[in-house]
Amino acid sequence: MIFHMNTRQRRMTSTPSDTRIRVLRSILQTLCGLLIYSFGVYLTIAANIGLAPWDCFCMGISQYTPLNYGSTMVLVSVAAILIQLLFQERIGFATILDALITGRLTQLFIDISPYPENHSTLLGIVLLLIGFLIIDLGIYVYMSAELGSGPKDGLMIVMGKKLPKIPIGMIGVLLWSVVTLIGWMLGGSVGIGTLLSIFGAGFIMHIFYDAIGFEPRKLKHKSLKETLKSLSGKCF
Repeated sequence: MIFHMNTRQRRMTSTPSDTRIRVLRSILQTLCGLLIYSFGVYLTIAANIGLAPWDCFCMGISQYTPLNYGSTMVLVSVAAILIQLLFQERIGFATILDALITGRLTQLFIDISPYPENHSTLLGIVLLLIGFLIIDLGIYVYMSAELGSGPKDGLMIVMGKKLPKIPIGMIGVLLWSVVTLIGWMLGGSVGIGTLLSIFGAGFIMHIFYDAIGFEPRKLKHKSLKETLKSLSGKCF
């Protein structure tokens, strides 16, 4: 677990240099978390048994626009950020990093993978479930740095705050179900991996976060402005 001093204590004890070092460590932790997250996403793609909900959604949209799949992902991330701003959710440094590098890191893992395309349903299910667990680990690592949520993960947090009595894993199931339904109606591909992504990912997230005592809705993320101030040597 990562423990944080409260804001008042930091104001009393931090120097500009201390603050900058602490924020740089948080950025490094965020990058590590996004690297782990991206590897988990790569495993779900390598499973090759159906598109994940957000992939299904973006593929469906891309069929009705001149945008390719990658550009659609960027557009969806921007839309997710705007929705979070509408609900006054803080947009942090990690939000921007996620939008900029997660897709590229996932593509890097795909490009350097020495393994042939998977055609085994059983192996695909195993890869998918392991991928879910690694994705949840990555979310835990980068969110614990409290520099913001990723664009799509942030939507889950916004919904979770509006429904505080529902476990965050179940919130994920609800969000992914809606996203998948829209994607399928637009022509996105749905398979066994899609259904496992909706229900299996939420279940694994709930079990894993409950086991380690992690509740992302309780985190106090720094805004992008606060992070930039800290990097410039200004305490806040």
